[in-house]
Amino acid sequence: MRIDIPDGQEPIPYVWGEMVPGIGPAAAQFSMAVYDHSSLGLREFEAARLRIAQINGCLFCLDWRTERDGEKVEESFIDAVEGWRETDAFDERTRLAAEYAERYAVDHHGLDEEFWKRMTARYSQAEIVELSMAIGSWLAFGRLNHVLGLDAVCVLPKP
Repeated sequence: MRIDIPDGQEPIPYVWGEMVPGIGPAAAQFSMAVYDHSSLGLREFEAARLRIAQINGCLFCLDWRTERDGEKVEESFIDAVEGWRETDAFDERTRLAAEYAERYAVDHHGLDEEFWKRMTARYSQAEIVELSMAIGSWLAFGRLNHVLGLDAVCVLPKP
């Protein structure tokens, strides 16, 4: 970890809540809003989130699975996300969510008219904005956790 954490403090709450009180809590609220208020389907949400986690290398984000109404994606879903181009486990919206996340993170200048034609055929404008905000949140905050080494101390225990 690249940040000194006082004895008795948990790394994530300390960094996100106490170190920079004018920014950290607001960032945490934005990060949680993506989960609490999403209207996107669980599979497309998780496809985009996990693709960003794979690109960022955030250990915590790779371990996390979003749960909605007691449902989570299947264990093999993360492998399908990595192979989003070839998998037969995805419908077109889920595949587009993974593609958009990847291109947003590594080649946002390359989002051409052909891509947007496919995207707008499957997603409403509000859904595109929501997905864009979610991807931006995961990209920024997953990288923050990874770069500062916070993800290594917050990995979820394996069952």
